[in-house]
Amino acid sequence: MLNDLVRRFSIHFLLVGMTLGLLSVPSAAQVYQTSAKFAILTDFDSGSVLFSKDENEQMPPASLAKLMTIEVVFHALKNGELSLSDEFLISENAWREGGANSGGSTMFAKLNSNVSLEDLLHGIIIQSGNDACIAVAEGMAGNEQTFAQLMNRRAEEIGLTGSRFANSTGLPAEDQYVTARDLAHLARYLIEEYPEYYHYFAIPEFTWNNITQHNRNPILGSTEGADGLKTGHTEAAGYGVVASAIRDDQRLIAVLSGMKTMKERREEARKIIDWGFRAFTSKRIYEADEEIAFASVHGGSKSEVVLVSQRPVNLFMARANQGRLKARVYYNGPIKAPIEEGQEVATLKVWADDRLLIEAPLVTGEAIGKGTITQRAIDGIEELLLGWL
Repeated sequence: MLNDLVRRFSIHFLLVGMTLGLLSVPSAAQVYQTSAKFAILTDFDSGSVLFSKDENEQMPPASLAKLMTIEVVFHALKNGELSLSDEFLISENAWREGGANSGGSTMFAKLNSNVSLEDLLHGIIIQSGNDACIAVAEGMAGNEQTFAQLMNRRAEEIGLTGSRFANSTGLPAEDQYVTARDLAHLARYLIEEYPEYYHYFAIPEFTWNNITQHNRNPILGSTEGADGLKTGHTEAAGYGVVASAIRDDQRLIAVLSGMKTMKERREEARKIIDWGFRAFTSKRIYEADEEIAFASVHGGSKSEVVLVSQRPVNLFMARANQGRLKARVYYNGPIKAPIEEGQEVATLKVWADDRLLIEAPLVTGEAIGKGTITQRAIDGIEELLLGWL
């Protein structure tokens, strides 16, 4: 019993770690160059960062902010709060601020008309219509200011840590900014959480009010496997794009911003995606539900709980250049019983040298009930000792 206490006592001061075998690492990312001011290229499955450039710096979002507007709408649809057949009014504010006379991208919706949510989504995703965004914001929240609060709340809930939204359109506004890393995370979330709606991003054109507009995504139809997501442009932001493509069951997400022309945006987006597929390959390091590590348990019927990932853990790694990967598991312990199976309690982080490649959530692989009085007493003594130290 004493030995068990000492062993468990020690685990709180040790980082649970492991060194993986020799595997390819993304050193090729260091030699890639882009003219974009801000950039990030990630692997969808693993979240591995294949290339980055000032990816955590704040930048004006332009119409890339519409991805957050879309997420709010998709979330409401998934929860049954809205349906695609719901109709929204094109108010005078939406018509004036987002219509043809505004000088920005527009769906050309008619003043005081009622438009279905599905058509408004086409207008937002395909045509980047500011009028459609404002109509949705007003219909869901009464006004854009309140809708922006919904955007920021959802952004926090899904893990966007460096972005803030002030309106539904991405038009210039005080204290509105995003990061390339957040946009990549948002794109991944949209693809993963809303597969039933993701096909909207690949629709080549949409006609409304007898006006046909083509999808503004520059890589659709010109880059193999391209199927989304969104472009943006303002004078302050430059030209930007969030793009995704899938080849042989591997998907990449690219975010580029701060370019000077549409041509530059198109070429840089195509170039970085093609490079990513050529230079990297996917390697699985853990299967779903495979034992990865153990976490200490306080007051439970068992002293440790196994940690697993609910989905396979893959690394998208350079085809050339061998190196040693380092993986560590972080958690705040001991974890108090009772513990439910599938409870998220830890994070797996994998590095190549000093470069963080992925962060994967880990969950408990089993349920553990409360321990006996004796077991809880031992844990109580351990807790006192830890607090004293």
